[in-house]
Amino acid sequence: MTTILKENGKTIVKTGQRIDTAQSAQFEADIQPALAEHGVNMEIDCSELTYMASSGLRIIQKVMRTVMQHKGQFKMTNVRPEIYKILSMTGFIKFIKVEQMKQ
Repeated sequence: MTTILKENGKTIVKTGQRIDTAQSAQFEADIQPALAEHGVNMEIDCSELTYMASSGLRIIQKVMRTVMQHKGQFKMTNVRPEIYKILSMTGFIKFIKVEQMKQ
């Protein structure tokens, strides 16, 4: 389940445990209201995320591009090692700020 919070001028999106084909459309729909705010600074909190499919990666890329087009800042935080590995293998860490979960 996606939770969206406003804190210190930024939008924090807390993902659920999975962003796969079944949940990706709902995840994208949940984020849309926050993206409507031009110039939004967005943080995707992945502390609960244990699985992300290619559909989730596409949404993350789309959200990041939208935020950047509106001169906002985007990052992913609390990323577990297994999700970081996916982001690394797909090249996402080259263009998205990713902070790994502290052990």
